[in-house]
Amino acid sequence: MEVAAAAAAAAAEADLKWSKETIPMVLKIVGTRLHQRDLISLLPVSPWLHSTLVSCPSLWLALDFREMNNAGNRLVAALSLGSEMNWEAKSRYRHVKQINLEFAQDIEDKHLDLAKTKCLDSLQELESINLNVCQKISDRGVETITSACPKLKVFSFYWNVRVTDLGMTHLVKNCKHVIDLNLSGCKSLTDKSLQLIADNYPDLEFLNLTRCVKLTDGGLQQILLKCSSLQSLNLYALSSFTDEAYRKISLLANLRFLDLCGAQNLVSLNLTWCVRVTDVGVIAIAQGCTSLEFLSLFGIVGVTDKCLEALSRSCSNTITTLDVNGCIAIKS
Repeated sequence: MEVAAAAAAAAAEADLKWSKETIPMVLKIVGTRLHQRDLISLLPVSPWLHSTLVSCPSLWLALDFREMNNAGNRLVAALSLGSEMNWEAKSRYRHVKQINLEFAQDIEDKHLDLAKTKCLDSLQELESINLNVCQKISDRGVETITSACPKLKVFSFYWNVRVTDLGMTHLVKNCKHVIDLNLSGCKSLTDKSLQLIADNYPDLEFLNLTRCVKLTDGGLQQILLKCSSLQSLNLYALSSFTDEAYRKISLLANLRFLDLCGAQNLVSLNLTWCVRVTDVGVIAIAQGCTSLEFLSLFGIVGVTDKCLEALSRSCSNTITTLDVNGCIAIKS
């Protein structure tokens, strides 16, 4: 009996050591490879696993409700943990930095109102929010969420036809540090929004204006003149722009990606000394700007023969002048 009891005690001690030491150690090794949702599902497995997960700050920096049902209530419930009196609960989502609500189509302004009212402290460190295809969010929702997130850097609002220039007014007023802005498919926005962006975000690095069909040369010129830090500019499916605006793209010395697919009116483009442009950008221009007559790639060392092949396929019937002086990677 004593031997059996000793063996049982030894086994229990080994199990305890395994749970207390080995499981947390293994989790810390593999945890970075697991999706956040998978990690959270492990919370009830064991007390030691629960303790390890709760004490891992990086796990609670993001909230991912992409494509989830009842995402609005889930959001408020999760953020409310950061306001709990219980220390363990309070440590979760206290300093959330990313919220993903992409395709969470039941999210409404009222959910953002609740999040701000009940969980303001949990939103103060937010840097990125994805509201892509959240069709029920209006200008009021934009005002609510941006007023609660002064440190916001990334704002993605793809395919929302309800938001207007007023929403952009709220954004630039409340969030001074935005560097990544996706407004693709926001068809109600006008040049006023571009003026607001240009005047308030000189350090903007990424801008997507795909299918913002009310924009004109005047608005785009403001962006090109004042947002000199842009690295990526997406103007896909915007046939209203003309050379009047496009000729100023050469002002963007830091530009690395440019999508002009659908720029049917573009006949002249000067990219002289846009040294961060690569084959990817030029190929996109060739495929989308089939009326191009003049193109200068002068001094761009990142383009190769691949871009010439694309230009030959798409623009050979129209292009009359192609300047590749200084493009040392072009061998043809």
